[in-house]
Amino acid sequence: MNGWKKWKPEMKNALHRGMVIPAHPLALNRARELDEQRQRALTRYYIAAGAGGIAVAVHTTQFEIRDHQLLEPVLRLAAEEVDHARLERPFLKVAGICGPTEQALREAELAASLGYDLGLVSVGGLLHWSEEDLIQRAEKIAQIIPVFGFYLQPSVGGRNLSFDFWKAFADIPGVMAIKIAPFNRYQTLDVVRAVCHSKRCEEIALYTGNDDNIVADLLTTYRFRVDGKWVEKKIAGGLLGHWAVWTKKAVALFEQIQEIRDNQQPIPPDLLKLGVEVTDCNAAFFDAANRFAGCIAGIHEVLRRQGLLEGRWCLNPKEELSPGQMEEIERVYRDYPHLNDDGFVAQNKEQWFSQRNRDAGQKA
Repeated sequence: MNGWKKWKPEMKNALHRGMVIPAHPLALNRARELDEQRQRALTRYYIAAGAGGIAVAVHTTQFEIRDHQLLEPVLRLAAEEVDHARLERPFLKVAGICGPTEQALREAELAASLGYDLGLVSVGGLLHWSEEDLIQRAEKIAQIIPVFGFYLQPSVGGRNLSFDFWKAFADIPGVMAIKIAPFNRYQTLDVVRAVCHSKRCEEIALYTGNDDNIVADLLTTYRFRVDGKWVEKKIAGGLLGHWAVWTKKAVALFEQIQEIRDNQQPIPPDLLKLGVEVTDCNAAFFDAANRFAGCIAGIHEVLRRQGLLEGRWCLNPKEELSPGQMEEIERVYRDYPHLNDDGFVAQNKEQWFSQRNRDAGQKA
């Protein structure tokens, strides 16, 4: 209970300073069954790339894992790999939590039992619930596991939520962070302003989930007038499906942004140009042209090209690349070679896949 009170200071400090948290995909074989070896290899990839954590059982992992009895195995595999890595740096394990209150509480209990640090609480599918009911649900979840709020865009199952909702949400003891992912600047402002008005403003770390605006979000200082005083807040890091691919380069980019923020340096124009290139890549991977219909298949295609996944298969056979999406992925690969980490993956993937390495980790 009240797991946030047991957090080590270095974990909280790392969360607030900011980190790269990829949303973990699901590795399937040709029969659309869990490919354990590749699933473990993906987790190792994110650890080796320098990510500060992983988010598992979230949208990028496919919400349908719950219908295929894969929630516990997928959460467990990732947790085991993180434990086996024996990292000497903070590394956050974030578990997706979905569904009506009863289901959400069961998922929170499962995540906590597997050693997850935070529950990313989605309101996807609860389109007709009142905001008050959603707040009560979050309060109950926070009694089991520290909460990472999640503003999921409507295009992939989320809903619009008010300033008042986010202020009440921020006031909940046990809410440690909020992922802002409406893909909308106005709604992003709603969340940041609400947190600035909360009595728990300093306790909450903000993370971007706006895959269409990653660099700009991370470089921006937000400033609002609260009770006659100016309050400033930054988006500390990112929890992103986009960072499930080319993760090594994402970490390098984030470290560059951190250095600029820490030293209060002027923002280089070339970094803003790079931000546009990142957004262009995301449009291809996430299939923005077709309202994100191929977003998971697009991530899988990049990982397939690198040899980390065997194919693009999703649990839902209808989820595939949209017409023209493959050509867009090939275009951004061709136009922005400095953004991919294919060389890093090629040098290390055999180690991530090796049976001996896996067995040694399981005996440790």
